[in-house]
Amino acid sequence: MLVRFVFADEQGEKRRPVLVLSTDAYHAGRAEVVVAAITGNVGRLLPGDCPVREWRKAGLAKPSVATGILRTIKGRMIDSRLGALPAADLKAVEACVRTTLGL
Repeated sequence: MLVRFVFADEQGEKRRPVLVLSTDAYHAGRAEVVVAAITGNVGRLLPGDCPVREWRKAGLAKPSVATGILRTIKGRMIDSRLGALPAADLKAVEACVRTTLGL
């Protein structure tokens, strides 16, 4: 998904890719969506980060990392859908999120 993120100083915004982590059942009862930020900065992996191996199949423009930065956003912030992670990448991200959250 592409999401409109407002800068920390609230002086602008930028469209950024995210991975939706929350389920349809979650969305049915809430106006929010739980996401993981995606970055093109693949040269630096921090705890909780997970490289997206098949980034082209996922609809991303360049090599990317699903970060350990988890955030809740309003559904209205979503601009468009890019694609979907292939099963192997999704499984890897799930393992990273579980580790990050201590589950």
